[in-house]
Amino acid sequence: MSELNKIALKIISNGKGILAADESNGTMTKRLASVKIPSTPENRLIFRETLFSAESMTDCIGGVILYDETINQSSIIEKKIPDLISDKGVVPGIKVDTGAKVLANSPEEKITEGLDGLRERLKEYYQLGARFTKWRGVYNIGEKYPSKLAINSNAHALARYSTLVQECGMVPIVEPEVLMDGNHSAEDCLIKTSEVIQKCFEELIVHKIDLTGIILKPNMILAGNKSQNKISNEEVASKTLECLKKSVPKEVPGIAFLSGGQSEVEATENLNLINKNNNTNFIMTYSYGRALQQSALKFWSKDIKNIEGTQQVFNHRAKMNTLAAQGKWSIELENK
Repeated sequence: MSELNKIALKIISNGKGILAADESNGTMTKRLASVKIPSTPENRLIFRETLFSAESMTDCIGGVILYDETINQSSIIEKKIPDLISDKGVVPGIKVDTGAKVLANSPEEKITEGLDGLRERLKEYYQLGARFTKWRGVYNIGEKYPSKLAINSNAHALARYSTLVQECGMVPIVEPEVLMDGNHSAEDCLIKTSEVIQKCFEELIVHKIDLTGIILKPNMILAGNKSQNKISNEEVASKTLECLKKSVPKEVPGIAFLSGGQSEVEATENLNLINKNNNTNFIMTYSYGRALQQSALKFWSKDIKNIEGTQQVFNHRAKMNTLAAQGKWSIELENK
Protein backbone atom coordinates (compact mmCIF):
# COMPACT_ATOMS: atom_id res chain seq x y z
CA MET A 1 0.00 0.00 0.00
CA SER A 2 1.50 3.32 -1.08
CA GLU A 3 1.60 6.37 1.19
CA LEU A 4 -0.85 8.14 -1.15
CA ASN A 5 -3.25 5.19 -0.96
CA LYS A 6 -3.08 5.32 2.86
CA ILE A 7 -4.01 9.03 2.83
CA ALA A 8 -6.88 8.44 0.39
CA LEU A 9 -8.28 5.60 2.50
CA LYS A 10 -7.96 7.60 5.72
CA ILE A 11 -10.13 10.33 4.15
CA ILE A 12 -12.95 8.10 2.85
CA SER A 13 -13.07 4.87 4.90
CA ASN A 14 -15.71 3.76 7.45
CA GLY A 15 -18.48 6.00 6.14
CA LYS A 16 -16.38 9.14 6.49
CA GLY A 17 -16.75 11.85 3.88
CA ILE A 18 -15.28 15.18 2.86
CA LEU A 19 -16.44 18.62 3.96
CA ALA A 20 -15.98 20.93 0.97
CA ALA A 21 -15.28 24.28 2.64
CA ASP A 22 -13.32 25.66 -0.30
CA GLU A 23 -15.82 28.26 -1.50
CA SER A 24 -14.05 31.26 -3.02
CA ASN A 25 -14.58 34.59 -1.29
CA GLY A 26 -17.02 35.50 -4.09
CA THR A 27 -19.12 32.37 -3.58
CA MET A 28 -18.98 32.69 0.21
CA THR A 29 -20.08 36.32 -0.06
CA LYS A 30 -23.21 35.20 -1.97
CA ARG A 31 -23.94 32.48 0.61
CA LEU A 32 -23.59 34.91 3.52
CA ALA A 33 -25.61 37.58 1.71
CA SER A 34 -28.44 35.04 1.32
CA VAL A 35 -28.69 34.91 5.13
CA LYS A 36 -27.98 38.66 5.59
CA ILE A 37 -24.52 38.30 7.16
CA PRO A 38 -21.69 40.65 6.03
CA SER A 39 -18.91 38.74 4.23
CA THR A 40 -15.79 39.70 6.17
CA PRO A 41 -12.68 37.53 6.69
CA GLU A 42 -13.66 37.34 10.38
CA ASN A 43 -17.24 36.17 9.71
CA ARG A 44 -16.10 33.62 7.12
CA LEU A 45 -13.60 32.27 9.67
CA ILE A 46 -16.12 32.21 12.57
CA PHE A 47 -18.58 30.10 10.57
CA ARG A 48 -15.97 27.70 9.24
CA GLU A 49 -14.25 27.34 12.59
CA THR A 50 -17.64 26.54 14.16
CA LEU A 51 -17.94 23.58 11.76
CA PHE A 52 -14.29 22.51 12.13
CA SER A 53 -14.68 22.34 15.93
CA ALA A 54 -17.88 20.25 15.83
CA GLU A 55 -18.10 16.76 17.33
CA SER A 56 -19.01 15.16 13.99
CA MET A 57 -15.62 16.14 12.57
CA THR A 58 -14.13 13.23 14.50
CA ASP A 59 -16.92 10.71 13.79
CA CYS A 60 -18.03 11.57 10.25
CA ILE A 61 -15.53 13.74 8.39
CA GLY A 62 -12.30 12.33 6.96
CA GLY A 63 -11.06 15.37 5.07
CA VAL A 64 -11.75 19.10 4.72
CA ILE A 65 -11.10 21.01 1.50
CA LEU A 66 -9.95 24.53 2.37
CA TYR A 67 -9.65 27.75 0.36
CA ASP A 68 -6.39 29.71 0.21
CA GLU A 69 -7.66 32.36 2.66
CA THR A 70 -8.67 29.76 5.25
CA ILE A 71 -5.55 27.58 5.18
CA ASN A 72 -3.53 30.68 6.08
CA GLN A 73 -5.81 31.77 8.95
CA SER A 74 -5.52 31.06 12.67
CA SER A 75 -8.49 30.15 14.86
CA ILE A 76 -9.88 32.24 17.73
CA ILE A 77 -7.66 30.21 20.09
CA GLU A 78 -4.64 31.12 17.92
CA LYS A 79 -4.32 27.65 16.43
CA LYS A 80 -3.57 27.37 12.71
CA ILE A 81 -6.67 26.12 10.87
CA PRO A 82 -4.91 23.04 9.37
CA ASP A 83 -3.75 22.12 12.92
CA LEU A 84 -7.28 22.56 14.29
CA ILE A 85 -8.48 20.10 11.62
CA SER A 86 -5.58 17.62 12.05
CA ASP A 87 -6.08 17.54 15.82
CA LYS A 88 -9.56 16.09 15.15
CA GLY A 89 -7.94 13.24 13.21
CA VAL A 90 -9.12 14.80 9.93
CA VAL A 91 -6.93 15.36 6.86
CA PRO A 92 -6.61 19.00 5.69
CA GLY A 93 -6.89 19.58 1.93
CA ILE A 94 -6.76 22.59 -0.38
CA LYS A 95 -8.46 23.75 -3.58
CA VAL A 96 -5.64 24.62 -6.00
CA ASP A 97 -7.33 25.58 -9.28
CA THR A 98 -7.89 29.27 -9.92
CA GLY A 99 -11.34 28.89 -11.47
CA ALA A 100 -13.06 28.11 -14.76
CA LYS A 101 -12.48 30.61 -17.57
CA VAL A 102 -13.90 30.89 -21.10
CA LEU A 103 -12.48 28.16 -23.36
CA ALA A 104 -10.79 29.67 -26.42
CA ASN A 105 -12.54 28.60 -29.67
CA SER A 106 -15.60 27.45 -27.71
CA PRO A 107 -16.88 30.50 -25.81
CA GLU A 108 -19.94 28.69 -24.38
CA GLU A 109 -17.65 26.31 -22.49
CA LYS A 110 -15.06 26.56 -19.73
CA ILE A 111 -11.47 25.51 -19.09
CA THR A 112 -10.08 25.42 -15.56
CA GLU A 113 -6.89 27.38 -15.00
CA GLY A 114 -4.22 27.31 -12.30
CA LEU A 115 -1.31 25.23 -13.62
CA ASP A 116 1.10 28.19 -13.78
CA GLY A 117 3.22 28.23 -10.63
CA LEU A 118 1.35 25.23 -9.22
CA ARG A 119 4.44 23.22 -8.25
CA GLU A 120 5.65 26.05 -5.99
CA ARG A 121 2.19 26.63 -4.49
CA LEU A 122 1.84 22.92 -3.71
CA LYS A 123 5.10 22.95 -1.74
CA GLU A 124 3.78 25.87 0.33
CA TYR A 125 0.45 24.12 0.96
CA TYR A 126 2.27 20.93 1.99
CA GLN A 127 4.29 22.95 4.52
CA LEU A 128 1.03 24.42 5.86
CA GLY A 129 -0.28 20.89 6.50
CA ALA A 130 -2.33 19.99 3.40
CA ARG A 131 -2.17 16.34 2.34
CA PHE A 132 -4.75 16.33 -0.45
CA THR A 133 -5.92 18.81 -3.09
CA LYS A 134 -8.86 19.54 -5.37
CA TRP A 135 -9.19 20.69 -8.98
CA ARG A 136 -12.59 21.02 -10.66
CA GLY A 137 -13.32 20.83 -14.37
CA VAL A 138 -16.83 21.91 -15.43
CA TYR A 139 -18.84 20.77 -18.44
CA ASN A 140 -22.27 21.88 -19.60
CA ILE A 141 -24.68 19.68 -21.55
CA GLY A 142 -26.29 21.07 -24.70
CA GLU A 143 -26.94 20.02 -28.26
CA LYS A 144 -23.25 20.46 -29.14
CA TYR A 145 -21.80 20.26 -25.64
CA PRO A 146 -19.64 19.19 -24.06
CA SER A 147 -17.44 19.43 -27.14
CA LYS A 148 -14.42 17.20 -27.75
CA LEU A 149 -12.32 20.33 -27.21
CA ALA A 150 -13.73 20.91 -23.71
CA ILE A 151 -13.57 17.22 -22.78
CA ASN A 152 -9.97 16.82 -23.96
CA SER A 153 -8.68 20.16 -22.63
CA ASN A 154 -10.11 19.70 -19.13
CA ALA A 155 -8.99 16.05 -18.93
CA HIS A 156 -5.46 17.10 -19.86
CA ALA A 157 -5.46 19.87 -17.22
CA LEU A 158 -6.77 17.46 -14.54
CA ALA A 159 -3.98 15.00 -15.41
CA ARG A 160 -1.24 17.68 -15.39
CA TYR A 161 -2.50 18.88 -12.02
CA SER A 162 -2.56 15.31 -10.65
CA THR A 163 1.08 14.62 -11.62
CA LEU A 164 2.29 17.71 -9.76
CA VAL A 165 0.18 16.90 -6.69
CA GLN A 166 1.41 13.30 -6.43
CA GLU A 167 4.99 14.46 -7.02
CA CYS A 168 4.54 16.62 -3.90
CA GLY A 169 3.27 13.69 -1.80
CA MET A 170 -0.40 14.66 -1.76
CA VAL A 171 -3.59 12.97 -2.99
CA PRO A 172 -5.36 14.71 -5.90
CA ILE A 173 -9.15 14.85 -5.91
CA VAL A 174 -10.12 14.69 -9.57
CA GLU A 175 -13.43 16.52 -10.05
CA PRO A 176 -14.97 16.46 -13.53
CA GLU A 177 -18.40 18.01 -12.93
CA VAL A 178 -21.06 17.71 -15.60
CA LEU A 179 -23.44 20.47 -14.56
CA MET A 180 -27.14 19.80 -14.00
CA ASP A 181 -28.09 23.18 -15.55
CA GLY A 182 -30.38 22.66 -18.54
CA ASN A 183 -33.30 20.60 -19.80
CA HIS A 184 -31.33 17.50 -20.79
CA SER A 185 -32.48 13.99 -19.90
CA ALA A 186 -30.83 11.70 -17.37
CA GLU A 187 -29.82 9.49 -20.30
CA ASP A 188 -27.94 12.43 -21.84
CA CYS A 189 -26.25 13.01 -18.49
CA LEU A 190 -25.25 9.33 -18.33
CA ILE A 191 -23.74 9.37 -21.84
CA LYS A 192 -21.87 12.66 -21.40
CA THR A 193 -20.64 11.97 -17.86
CA SER A 194 -19.33 8.55 -18.95
CA GLU A 195 -17.48 10.16 -21.87
CA VAL A 196 -15.98 12.86 -19.63
CA ILE A 197 -14.80 10.42 -16.92
CA GLN A 198 -13.38 7.95 -19.43
CA LYS A 199 -11.32 10.69 -21.09
CA CYS A 200 -10.05 11.86 -17.71
CA PHE A 201 -8.75 8.38 -16.92
CA GLU A 202 -7.18 8.03 -20.37
CA GLU A 203 -5.17 11.18 -19.61
CA LEU A 204 -4.37 10.15 -16.03
CA ILE A 205 -2.95 6.86 -17.33
CA VAL A 206 -0.89 8.63 -20.04
CA HIS A 207 0.50 10.88 -17.29
CA LYS A 208 1.47 7.79 -15.21
CA ILE A 209 -0.72 8.69 -12.24
CA ASP A 210 -0.85 6.25 -9.31
CA LEU A 211 -4.58 5.52 -9.51
CA THR A 212 -4.55 3.98 -6.01
CA GLY A 213 -3.64 7.44 -4.71
CA ILE A 214 -6.48 9.57 -6.11
CA ILE A 215 -10.12 10.21 -5.20
CA LEU A 216 -12.68 10.78 -7.94
CA LYS A 217 -15.32 13.47 -7.28
CA PRO A 218 -18.03 13.12 -9.93
CA ASN A 219 -21.63 14.26 -10.26
CA MET A 220 -24.46 11.78 -9.82
CA ILE A 221 -26.52 10.99 -12.92
CA LEU A 222 -29.52 13.33 -12.87
CA ALA A 223 -31.88 14.91 -15.37
CA GLY A 224 -31.25 18.63 -15.97
CA ASN A 225 -32.78 21.05 -13.48
CA LYS A 226 -35.14 22.36 -16.21
CA SER A 227 -36.04 18.91 -17.54
CA GLN A 228 -39.68 17.79 -17.56
CA ASN A 229 -38.53 14.18 -17.23
CA LYS A 230 -37.05 13.81 -13.76
CA ILE A 231 -36.11 10.29 -12.71
CA SER A 232 -36.68 8.50 -9.40
CA ASN A 233 -34.00 8.28 -6.70
CA GLU A 234 -33.69 4.55 -7.46
CA GLU A 235 -32.95 5.38 -11.11
CA VAL A 236 -30.39 8.00 -10.06
CA ALA A 237 -28.58 5.30 -8.08
CA SER A 238 -28.70 2.67 -10.84
CA LYS A 239 -27.60 5.05 -13.62
CA THR A 240 -24.81 6.47 -11.46
CA LEU A 241 -23.50 2.98 -10.71
CA GLU A 242 -23.79 2.02 -14.39
CA CYS A 243 -21.70 5.06 -15.34
CA LEU A 244 -18.95 4.43 -12.79
CA LYS A 245 -18.69 0.70 -13.45
CA LYS A 246 -17.94 1.30 -17.12
CA SER A 247 -15.78 4.42 -16.69
CA VAL A 248 -13.58 4.08 -13.59
CA PRO A 249 -10.56 1.73 -13.38
CA LYS A 250 -10.69 -0.80 -10.53
CA GLU A 251 -7.49 0.56 -8.94
CA VAL A 252 -9.23 3.75 -7.81
CA PRO A 253 -9.92 3.38 -4.07
CA GLY A 254 -12.97 5.57 -3.81
CA ILE A 255 -15.51 7.98 -5.17
CA ALA A 256 -16.72 11.05 -3.23
CA PHE A 257 -19.78 12.53 -4.91
CA LEU A 258 -20.45 16.23 -5.25
CA SER A 259 -23.98 17.31 -4.40
CA GLY A 260 -24.47 19.67 -7.36
CA GLY A 261 -27.86 21.34 -7.19
CA GLN A 262 -29.49 18.70 -4.98
CA SER A 263 -31.20 19.57 -1.71
CA GLU A 264 -29.60 18.33 1.51
CA VAL A 265 -31.97 15.39 1.98
CA GLU A 266 -31.98 14.50 -1.74
CA ALA A 267 -28.16 14.31 -1.79
CA THR A 268 -28.26 12.06 1.28
CA GLU A 269 -31.04 9.81 -0.05
CA ASN A 270 -29.32 9.30 -3.41
CA LEU A 271 -25.99 8.49 -1.74
CA ASN A 272 -27.76 5.96 0.49
CA LEU A 273 -29.39 4.20 -2.48
CA ILE A 274 -26.07 4.13 -4.36
CA ASN A 275 -24.48 2.37 -1.37
CA LYS A 276 -27.39 -0.04 -0.86
CA ASN A 277 -26.87 -1.17 -4.47
CA ASN A 278 -23.10 -0.81 -4.63
CA ASN A 279 -21.78 -4.03 -6.17
CA THR A 280 -18.34 -2.57 -6.97
CA ASN A 281 -15.07 -2.49 -5.00
CA PHE A 282 -15.20 1.31 -4.80
CA ILE A 283 -15.87 3.13 -1.54
CA MET A 284 -18.77 5.49 -2.32
CA THR A 285 -18.99 8.53 -0.07
CA TYR A 286 -19.66 12.26 -0.13
CA SER A 287 -17.73 15.46 -0.73
CA TYR A 288 -20.46 17.99 -0.02
CA GLY A 289 -20.36 21.74 0.42
CA ARG A 290 -23.80 23.30 0.47
CA ALA A 291 -25.49 19.94 1.20
CA LEU A 292 -23.53 19.74 4.49
CA GLN A 293 -23.52 23.42 5.42
CA GLN A 294 -26.76 25.08 4.32
CA SER A 295 -28.97 24.29 7.33
CA ALA A 296 -26.12 25.10 9.72
CA LEU A 297 -25.53 28.42 7.93
CA LYS A 298 -29.20 29.38 8.20
CA PHE A 299 -29.26 28.52 11.91
CA TRP A 300 -25.97 30.34 12.60
CA SER A 301 -27.14 33.50 10.81
CA LYS A 302 -29.87 34.01 13.42
CA ASP A 303 -27.28 34.26 16.20
CA ILE A 304 -23.61 33.93 15.23
CA LYS A 305 -22.70 33.47 18.93
CA ASN A 306 -24.78 30.27 19.18
CA ILE A 307 -21.87 27.99 18.38
CA GLU A 308 -23.28 24.89 20.07
CA GLY A 309 -26.66 25.10 18.33
CA THR A 310 -25.01 25.57 14.93
CA GLN A 311 -22.77 22.58 15.57
CA GLN A 312 -25.76 20.41 16.48
CA VAL A 313 -27.39 21.22 13.12
CA PHE A 314 -24.12 20.44 11.29
CA ASN A 315 -23.56 17.24 13.32
CA HIS A 316 -26.99 15.95 12.28
CA ARG A 317 -26.31 16.54 8.58
CA ALA A 318 -22.86 14.96 8.77
CA LYS A 319 -24.24 11.94 10.63
CA MET A 320 -27.02 11.46 8.05
CA ASN A 321 -24.49 11.45 5.21
CA THR A 322 -22.13 9.09 7.01
CA LEU A 323 -25.03 6.66 7.48
CA ALA A 324 -25.86 7.08 3.77
CA ALA A 325 -22.24 6.33 2.87
CA GLN A 326 -22.82 2.94 4.54
CA GLY A 327 -26.31 2.38 3.09
CA LYS A 328 -27.82 2.72 6.60
CA TRP A 329 -29.82 5.95 6.25
CA SER A 330 -33.62 6.19 6.32
CA ILE A 331 -35.96 9.17 6.09
CA GLU A 332 -37.26 8.47 9.63
CA LEU A 333 -33.81 9.32 11.04
CA GLU A 334 -34.07 12.86 9.66
CA ASN A 335 -36.61 13.84 12.30
CA LYS A 336 -35.04 12.20 15.33
